[in-house]
Amino acid sequence: MGNRGMEDLIPLVNRMQDASAIGQNATMDLPQIAVVGGQSAGKSSVLENFVGKDFLPRGSGIVTRRPLVLQLINCPTEYAEFLHCKGKKFIDFDEVRQEIEAETDRITGQNKGISPVPINLRVYSPNVLNLTLVDLPGMTKVPVGDQPADIEAQIRDMLMQFVTKDNCLLLAVSPANSDLANSDALKIAKEVDPQGMRTIGVITKLDLMDEGTDAREILENKLLPLRRGYVGVVNRSQKDIDGKKDIMAAMTAEKKFFLSHPSYRHLAERMGTSYLQKILNQQLTNHIRDTLPALRSRLQSQLLSIEKEVEEYKNFRPDDPSRKTKALLQMVQQFAVDFEKRIEGSGDQIDTYELSGGAKINRIFHERFPFDLVKLAIDEKTMRKEISYAIKNIHGIRTGLFTPDMAFETIVKRQIALLKEPCTKCVDMVISELVSTVRQCTLKLAQYPMLREEMERIVTQHIRDRETLTKDQVILLIDIELAYMNTNHEDFIGFANAQQRSNPQNKKKAAGTQDETMVIRKGWLTINNISIMKGGAKEYWFTLTAETLSWYKDDEEKEKKYMMPLDNLKFKDMEKSFMSSKHMFAIFNTEHRNVYKDNRTLELASDTLEEVDSWKAAFLRAGVYPERVVDKERSESCDDAGSESFMNSDPQLERQVETIRNLVDSYMSIINRTVRDLMPKTIMHLMVNSSKEFIHAELLAQLYSCGDQNSLMEESQEQAERRDDMLRMYHALKEALNIIGDISTTTITTAMPPPVDDSWLQVQGGPSGRRSPMPSPTPQRRAPPGPPRPGARSAPSGPPLPSRPGGAPDPGAMPAAPSRPNRAPPSPKA
Repeated sequence: MGNRGMEDLIPLVNRMQDASAIGQNATMDLPQIAVVGGQSAGKSSVLENFVGKDFLPRGSGIVTRRPLVLQLINCPTEYAEFLHCKGKKFIDFDEVRQEIEAETDRITGQNKGISPVPINLRVYSPNVLNLTLVDLPGMTKVPVGDQPADIEAQIRDMLMQFVTKDNCLLLAVSPANSDLANSDALKIAKEVDPQGMRTIGVITKLDLMDEGTDAREILENKLLPLRRGYVGVVNRSQKDIDGKKDIMAAMTAEKKFFLSHPSYRHLAERMGTSYLQKILNQQLTNHIRDTLPALRSRLQSQLLSIEKEVEEYKNFRPDDPSRKTKALLQMVQQFAVDFEKRIEGSGDQIDTYELSGGAKINRIFHERFPFDLVKLAIDEKTMRKEISYAIKNIHGIRTGLFTPDMAFETIVKRQIALLKEPCTKCVDMVISELVSTVRQCTLKLAQYPMLREEMERIVTQHIRDRETLTKDQVILLIDIELAYMNTNHEDFIGFANAQQRSNPQNKKKAAGTQDETMVIRKGWLTINNISIMKGGAKEYWFTLTAETLSWYKDDEEKEKKYMMPLDNLKFKDMEKSFMSSKHMFAIFNTEHRNVYKDNRTLELASDTLEEVDSWKAAFLRAGVYPERVVDKERSESCDDAGSESFMNSDPQLERQVETIRNLVDSYMSIINRTVRDLMPKTIMHLMVNSSKEFIHAELLAQLYSCGDQNSLMEESQEQAERRDDMLRMYHALKEALNIIGDISTTTITTAMPPPVDDSWLQVQGGPSGRRSPMPSPTPQRRAPPGPPRPGARSAPSGPPLPSRPGGAPDPGAMPAAPSRPNRAPPSPKA
């Protein structure tokens, strides 16, 4: 039939299939035979006949509830092995059945549930030929037990996972005592294999047909023909199974049935379980040979993908002390490099979904922290009220003629003291991100769980130790600012200029026209409060400058929808809408005017909280500040009318309040700039850079001092299994490629039979009047058992009957009549 390489190919594919089932890195689309058919069509019985043992679960309804990958291997001794029970040999095949049932119930439950997770069973026996078959659950229509209502769709999806692969041959099992044109197996086969290149038909229950009927024309491949033809088998009846009838005796009875039946005796040599097993062995071997080029390319690409990782495992010795020391050094060095790259932003694994590491710390420094500082700004009305109370209380019973500088110092100190909270909060956010970065960097240490845990503990403890020092230093910076009011600062406006700066119009003129046109931010936002009558929420392209907020139809900025001035605007947070998962904030006018058409607020939304925070920070730069809820409530609870009345009644007090207000604004802007500049520097020096230096210089020494190095470098069970699986996969791929390379391209195989008229499958009806005959699926032609019948009718151009064991068909000739007497056919004419 072929050379030694071809004979070894099926066992090799079996080993690759095991490696593929165990390993997680590669999934091979290997040549195999999937057994498909309706419930109780006899699929499991055919497989048991191959092995010659009762080993599959039996019963009514759906019995096969998980795919069973059955690998038959010709071997002098007889036993079975399961892939999930490594090293355990099953001599008693009753135990094999019990194990299949137990393993099925473990995944699917005990009440007829199904699962696509396969059970891998390997059977060694001198009575089998090398084969790889997949027994699939029978197709059903009605759910029973705890099966879901869509059980038919679930089974169909499971079948499709196997039968849609080009490397999978289909063994379509159909009972002879039902209408073949409505066979579930043939319907599936036609759907996934319309050319019939992969389908082999099997007809069961020939002995159960009604008296006076037979399946001769089907088995002769004239009725409902398949390209690879049909093979008939006779399985044991339920009575035989209950009576423990020996399978070998049943196969003898099967052979006797075909030899004695008047409709099948001329086909006897091409019927039965033994012939089917031989045919499947030949077909699978040929199929493997046909798929070798594509299989070789696929194996080579998979080998290249794992070769680098396997290189580390080739000379691996788990208990080698030098290996553990070397691995520890490498892991610490790799961790240090990864940590620094994540902070500095030059990592090889760049996150494209969210900010992390240095990028997130940068955002904390320049967006979140400034935003928290601005949120501290007291409402204008509240600020003026506090200044007026301070001036009055400083003057006491006297009427003040001059603006007291103590009021300025009191208000400024109170404002500076408020900076401690956002500063310590900034430290906390940076610490949180550093700890998260440490965890991300230790993911590569999953193979050494003890080392990973210890390394995380040591570095995190160092970060926590630096937390106290950093917070003390940050608070010290604020205390230093509180210690002395430097009113001689070059940027401080001083008392003389305070009143000149009191007019807001002058501030805008001083800013110049350049800031007015500078674009602060662009991006997509959704306007939420557009009425449903006008189309509902819509997404627009927004552009924010120092003076206006504009939005356009798209990012080409050709069609402007609206332009809103920023005067007297503030923004506030909003709760998520129950109809939307987006994060929202709203812009409103402090003088209670409409900001957009008839809307008092403009509700804006974005998909991520980070995007919303970035827009808020941009609005801060443009001079649009957040609403302070606390001050709002406080102002509502106070008697505003009384305080304003006495201020308005005293022009001198009003001028003094305005002067102090301008001085506070000027000095606090200096303080804010200083704090915004010094905070990142302080945190970077005391926290981030210190952590990097600790990891580079101290981490290894800390690990050595923490305990036993052997226990520290103990591998995880998952890593050991993964290494074994990877090596097994690697060697299986190498061996496969070596054997494939040795296979002669001139190996003798049986050519694919010519196409047949399979229109019956397309129209789902009975056979058409004209049928294309097809040769028997047997690869090796045999001479007819008897001499030619004298006086037999034959047309000069007519082909021999496809049921004849010998002779090649003539595709261009007219087919012979479908009905013939039950006697030996004539031999073909030359």
